[in-house]
Parts: sequence; structure tokens; C-alpha cells
Amino acid sequence: MQTAIFTLLGTILGGLISYFLQRQKFSHDLKIRREADKTDFMAETTARHFLSHKSYTDRSFDTLKKRLGGFDDDELRKILVRAGAIRDIRHDGTEWWRLLSRMDEYIEKKKAEKE
Repeated sequence: MQTAIFTLLGTILGGLISYFLQRQKFSHDLKIRREADKTDFMAETTARHFLSHKSYTDRSFDTLKKRLGGFDDDELRKILVRAGAIRDIRHDGTEWWRLLSRMDEYIEKKKAEKE
């Protein structure tokens, strides 16, 4: 009986040690990954910042491209999609972007303009 208790305690202790080591390793790996992808994370944060401006629900692609320099057009579009934005091509052929989370605000603004 005493052997079984020591075996159980050893197994539990080993499991706890393994759990905490894996948790620490995961946290460390995540920090390394974030540091490696810092440019993309910061670009998404910056894109979200420009698209969250309280006065403007939409931003032209040209404006975003000027503010988020260093990316080619398709790469910038991918960043905008990862930031939660959707694209709108207007009648004049210009490309505009807005956050999907602000769609209700955009619709309300359009309704108010019609009235």
C-alpha cells in the first residue's frame, strides 16, 4: 500500500513539473514568434488605428499606403484583412477600406446622409 502511494505521488509530481515546464516553453516560444513577426503585428495595429478614427469610417488605399510604407500593394491588402478590414471599390474605381466591426456605424452614416 505504501509503495502505491509513493508511486502515485511521484507520478503527480512528475506531471506537475512537466506541465509547468511546457507552459514556460510555450510562453517563451510565443515571445520569440511575436518578436520575429513584430513588423506584421505593428502594421496590423497601425492599420486598425487609422481605420478606427472616430470621424472617418473609410480610408482610401492610397492614404493607408502612404501611412504604412514599406509594403507592396498585395502585402498591405493582406495586412488590412488580418486587421479586420473589408475592401470597397467605389464608382470612380478607387479602393477604400473599413473595419468590419464598424459596418453598423457606416450604414447609420449612409442612412443619415440620405435623409
